[in-house]
Amino acid sequence: MLSNTDMNQLKRLSFVVTLSCLCSPLVFAESIDCSNTGAELKICSKTFSESRKELNNKYLSAYLVTDAPLQLLQDTQKLWSKHTQQCKSNTCIQQQFDLRTDDLNFYASLKQTLTQHYLKFENGHLAAQPVHIQVHQLAKDKIKIEGIAYRNPNNRKETQTISLMAYSSPEQKSEILDNEHNCKYQFNFQKALLNVKTQQKGCERFSGIYRLYD
Repeated sequence: MLSNTDMNQLKRLSFVVTLSCLCSPLVFAESIDCSNTGAELKICSKTFSESRKELNNKYLSAYLVTDAPLQLLQDTQKLWSKHTQQCKSNTCIQQQFDLRTDDLNFYASLKQTLTQHYLKFENGHLAAQPVHIQVHQLAKDKIKIEGIAYRNPNNRKETQTISLMAYSSPEQKSEILDNEHNCKYQFNFQKALLNVKTQQKGCERFSGIYRLYD
C-alpha cells in the first residue's frame, strides 16, 4: 500500500504532466483565479498585482514540495480567499496576503508527515469562520496541539485570531488544557473526525466538528 507521501508524489507528478499537456502553467498553478472578477474583485485589483504574483508562486512551490495533504492547501486557500473578501481596506487585504504567504512558507519548509491537520466543518461544509487545529508528534510519548481561529480581518492585527496551545501524550490527548487561555477541552478523535467540546464560557470558539486531512 502506498504511503501518504507516495500518494502526494503521484499527485504532484500528475499535476506536472497535466500542466505540460495543457501548455499553460496558469491553469492549475495560480492560486487566485481573476478570470471571473465577481466574488474576488477586491484581491484582483491592479493594486495587488505584485502580491498576487508572489502568492501564486508561493502556492505552486508549496504544492510541489510539501508533505502536507494537497487538499489541505486547496481548502485553506479557499478559506483565505473568502476571509479576505471581508476586508474593507487595502491595508487589511495586504495583511491577509502577508499572512497567507507565511502559511505557504510553513507548508513548504517543514516536514508535515508527523502532523495531523484538522479543519472545522459546519453542516457538511468548511466553517464560515475558519478554525485550523494541528496535532504534532514531537516524540513517541509527547504531542503538541496548536489551534488558530480566525476572526474578522478588519480587527486590529493582534485581535484577528484566537490561538490554542497544549502539550500532552498520545494516551492523554482526549483531555486538553489550553496553555494560552487556561481552557479545558475534550478531544474525541474518531478516525477521520475530531469532536471538540468544552464546558467553559469564553472557550467555545474551538468547539465543534473537524475533518482530518491525510
